[in-house]
Amino acid sequence: MNTGKQQKPVLTGQRFKTRKRDEKEKFEPTVFRDTIVAGLNDAGGDLEAVAKFLDTTGSRLDYRRYADTLFDILIAGSMLAPGGTRIDEGDKTKVTAFCVFTTEESHAALRLYAQLLLFLKAFSESEQTKLAMLTGILLANSTLPPPIITGLFTESVVKEGISALFAVRMFKAWIAEKDANSVTSSLRKANLDKRLLELFPASKQNVEHFSKYFNEAGLKELSDFLHVQQSLGTRKELQRELQERLSQQCPIREMVVYVKEEMKRNELQEQAVIGLLWTCLMNAVEWNKKEELVTEQALKHLKHYAPLLAVFSTQGQSELVLLLKIQEYCYDNIHFMKSFSKIVVLFYKADVLSEEAILKWYKDAHAAKGKSVFLEQMKKFVEWLQNAEEESESEGEEG
Repeated sequence: MNTGKQQKPVLTGQRFKTRKRDEKEKFEPTVFRDTIVAGLNDAGGDLEAVAKFLDTTGSRLDYRRYADTLFDILIAGSMLAPGGTRIDEGDKTKVTAFCVFTTEESHAALRLYAQLLLFLKAFSESEQTKLAMLTGILLANSTLPPPIITGLFTESVVKEGISALFAVRMFKAWIAEKDANSVTSSLRKANLDKRLLELFPASKQNVEHFSKYFNEAGLKELSDFLHVQQSLGTRKELQRELQERLSQQCPIREMVVYVKEEMKRNELQEQAVIGLLWTCLMNAVEWNKKEELVTEQALKHLKHYAPLLAVFSTQGQSELVLLLKIQEYCYDNIHFMKSFSKIVVLFYKADVLSEEAILKWYKDAHAAKGKSVFLEQMKKFVEWLQNAEEESESEGEEG
């Protein structure tokens, strides 16, 4: 007879299910640190490999949750204890040499870190705003170099819309700290003025979208700046193409069609085109060094291309631009000093320049360069124009 107490059944191999909402994910910064440190050490100091590792790992690890740990590692090499000392200093598996504190003391090396640190997607929107504002202030005071902005063109950050938003906040802070000219001149010097469209995904990389976005954000100065830069780029491209066509002696009719198409496509004004055409025509010839021969050479060349210029000098403002271009060219090229009036008269006869434009130039629209010489050259012709005008008026009254 068994008089012992009955044993309670023992449960083995059993698992209790808990409801998901009752589970709480553990906060394990040391596990996060070990993963990041191991990856950085494996990359061996190669910046591209490091960037690739951090980008790939970001899809598995919660950078936002461990933002403090991540930046401890990238700046100091490992997790920091209160007071700034590194935790586990003696354990090499928990410390990386790929960090700000161990890099060489050079602007170029630290800039690479700045780019890397600046745009990891570990920030909340509020943190991004603060960082953007701080970056703008530091750029305005020349504490940071403008090339640091290239980090904004990283594809993954652009795709998520972070780049454009960050740029707007940064530029606003920069302008508030200094002014818009500081921004635009810095962008130009760093050759970033032509890359602004890259703040947006490929499908939105156009002037219209950029202008709308920046205008709505209250940054019309940047929108206007981009328009000017795009126009300059277009004009340079147009000038190169025109020089090529002139060197191949392309028929004038074909050149007119090409220029009109480019004007329409790029919204170019006639005033910009006429000055560009003059420059191209004068660059297309190797001019004689003798003053007595160069005038004859120039008149023959310009007479041939006068019909081309006439198509793009239909407005008074365009004619004045051309007159000023001629004046400037003749002043800057000493062999042409005596050619000015003869070129103007040629263009008058070829219907490139009107008498109204010539009289306006003579009276008050001329430039300071060689003013006395060129006004003297034009004196007799201007008097003839004025007399002809008076005769025409008196004939009209008599009629």
